[in-house]
Amino acid sequence: MTVSSPDRIRLRRAVEALRSGVPSWDAVAALGSGQPEVEDRFSAMLNDVGSGRAGGGPLGLLLGGGFGAGKSHVLTHLGHLALDARFVVSTVVISKETPLHDPAKVVRAAVESAVAPGRLRGAVAEAAAALDPDTPAYAAFSRWLAAPGSAVDERFAASLLVHERLRGGEAPEGDETVDAVVRFWSGDPMRTSDLRRALKAVGAAGLYSFGSISARELARQRLRFLAGLFHAAGHAGWVVFFDEVELIGRYSLLQRGRSYAEIARWMGSDAADRTPLVGVLAMTDDFEAAVLAASGKDDRAALPARLRAKQTPEWDETATLAEAGMRHIERDLVALTPPDAAELDRAYATLKRLHGEAFGWSPPDVPGLERLGATRMRQYVRAWINEWDLVRLDPTYTPVTDTVAIRSDYREDAAWEDD
Repeated sequence: MTVSSPDRIRLRRAVEALRSGVPSWDAVAALGSGQPEVEDRFSAMLNDVGSGRAGGGPLGLLLGGGFGAGKSHVLTHLGHLALDARFVVSTVVISKETPLHDPAKVVRAAVESAVAPGRLRGAVAEAAAALDPDTPAYAAFSRWLAAPGSAVDERFAASLLVHERLRGGEAPEGDETVDAVVRFWSGDPMRTSDLRRALKAVGAAGLYSFGSISARELARQRLRFLAGLFHAAGHAGWVVFFDEVELIGRYSLLQRGRSYAEIARWMGSDAADRTPLVGVLAMTDDFEAAVLAASGKDDRAALPARLRAKQTPEWDETATLAEAGMRHIERDLVALTPPDAAELDRAYATLKRLHGEAFGWSPPDVPGLERLGATRMRQYVRAWINEWDLVRLDPTYTPVTDTVAIRSDYREDAAWEDD
């Protein structure tokens, strides 16, 4: 089969992504996930959200696997499924810059990475432009925002009304206000005085009352609002993927407590309203033993008391949710299945074809690694690709690949402290 130059470049990028262990869309599309149970559970969640059968709050899925087991690859594959099901998709990689315990930074990362069906970037602006007040979905969204006891602050209902009445107008100041509203939805601050001024301009002065709200709570509510916004704009909802969640083990004890609480919220333990929001969190499968158990940091026993010792309602709530988050890690983590012989044969054949098309040759069979239960999929993939590269450069060479085990590091890092 003749491969065009643009396609060959795309295929080579896929090969390089697989070699480095950073899955690209093209590479994942070629290989699939090899995790049918995870796919089935995830698809069922999407169906529940899309059909309105989901209960209150977000739905969550917690995935576990060893280093190199393919967690990032699986998340990317699930992202394909979600986009095909008309969901907006975001990926948040936990790091020092994006700590799980800081909802405002999580929202910012989720908005910046959001991709709408059709692989469209700028998903919030795209959704805002697609809103149609005459549709049933928009009407339902407006009713949800305005309902007594709504789970989101009145600032969101007020800003939606301002957006509805000012967009498409001829006055330049109207366009500026609409842009400010969309930026507010995306995570930027918006002064209450500016929002009141905009309400007055559209004849809605005094219609809303704005109390004080913490930045953390506003960010959590923004997640629910945006999921509803995407749905009102014609999408099925919003899926947020979290990768490298195990890095919370390097936070200070209080930050770990807040992080467990956020896991509980994403898993639905803090649910009070129905919202088309799905969270999928991936972490290493040794986290429980290394961080929660008495053999490790003993967070399960020690952390709740330390949080409640703060003797404030906020920390009491955090302690309760942190306990729920740790229970989710202990009980609800879905372990990725190691590849069996059939899956390895399928992956090998797919990669052999991919490498051949990418570099315009007919790759011979290579030995790769011995098939052992402890060997990770990433190790197999990297060994095959490297061995084909070497043989392509020197057909007489017989490659031999060795592996080195890498352990997860859960030592607290003071550089990550931001409290």
